[in-house]
Amino acid sequence: MKTKEKIEQAITSFVKGGDNSDIVALDKVLHKDFRVANNGFMETLGITIIDKQKYLSNIKEGIFGGLPRKMTIESIDESEIIAIVKLRLESSENYFVSYNSLVLDTDQEWKIIDNLAVVEAKK
Repeated sequence: MKTKEKIEQAITSFVKGGDNSDIVALDKVLHKDFRVANNGFMETLGITIIDKQKYLSNIKEGIFGGLPRKMTIESIDESEIIAIVKLRLESSENYFVSYNSLVLDTDQEWKIIDNLAVVEAKK
């Protein structure tokens, strides 16, 4: 499998893991130092940072995730052991623009280390 295909596979696992509230799939694809950074998260002012444990806990508790989303990968820029992926997602409730940083981990698997997202409620 080519590098970009492996990156696409990691991104797809991340999105589908969130859609299905699949903590096991998410834990596998998220780097141990994963974090979400969001500006205006859930209508709060300012920047919100969520680490991997809190992210998985929020998924498990149903605070977010659990809704199927349509995913469009707009771009992949990779340089051997790092990559940036821009996604557009759409659920029944929200539109998302998501920039994801990935690293080729020591196990030779692509892991998401950072998710920078904008979420807009559908009107």
